[in-house]
Amino acid sequence: MVCFNLTGQPAIVLPLAQSDATPERTAAGFPISVQFVARHGDEATLFRLAAQLEKARPWFDRKPPVAT
Repeated sequence: MVCFNLTGQPAIVLPLAQSDATPERTAAGFPISVQFVARHGDEATLFRLAAQLEKARPWFDRKPPVAT
């Protein structure tokens, strides 16, 4: 996301999924995020997209496991 911040393009990272446990990794539930980028000065599109995705797949209550 840093390169988009340097160019002035709006970008957003949204948590859209959670990982499953695999033999290589014992922990499950870590967020998997996707980055979206819009045209210069078009932040409104990203906010609308984020609102639609959160409505379809709410992520407010999902929490990753805490490492001890």
